[in-house]
Amino acid sequence: MPGADLLDARYYVLDSPMITANAELGAYAQASFLPKRPLVAVVQDLMQRIYQDFTYDPSFTTIATPLSEVLRHRRGVCQDFAHLAIACLRAYGIAARYISGYIETAQEPGKPRLIGTDASHAWFAVYIPGSGWLEFDPTNNKLPLNQHITLAWGRDFADVTPLKGIAFGGGQHTLSVSVDVLRLP
Repeated sequence: MPGADLLDARYYVLDSPMITANAELGAYAQASFLPKRPLVAVVQDLMQRIYQDFTYDPSFTTIATPLSEVLRHRRGVCQDFAHLAIACLRAYGIAARYISGYIETAQEPGKPRLIGTDASHAWFAVYIPGSGWLEFDPTNNKLPLNQHITLAWGRDFADVTPLKGIAFGGGQHTLSVSVDVLRLP
């Protein structure tokens, strides 16, 4: 059916449980929207600005930290940066979706490869009419190519949580996760 992809993309223009577009986020994005600038260039500029303007700080946010706090303090993690970019774009009516997956990390030259240090990662994609979805990684300021492994996508993190449910039982429960992304020959 012609236009089915465009109809699907409309789903990613709407607010979602963790991402509400507002004037404050639109104002941050506004500098990327230069007159006659193609959409891909707008999004690339926004990605670069997030990379430059924000500090990666895993101790600053939690899953519940509002985007207004991330924007105000200019700190967060990959999930925050993906949510921020999506909210900025949705403020302009642009379809953007959250992507959850893994990223291969580079081994430091001269040091042994660390096992289990790779972690889950988040980035976003924008619907480009006539071309489809194009992915952007604001945490690393790059277009995801062969180092990113997509597990799921949705409107925001709430759509793609890796673990969801209720634990019953006595005592304390802890969850520990490690990921190892290794390129096979």
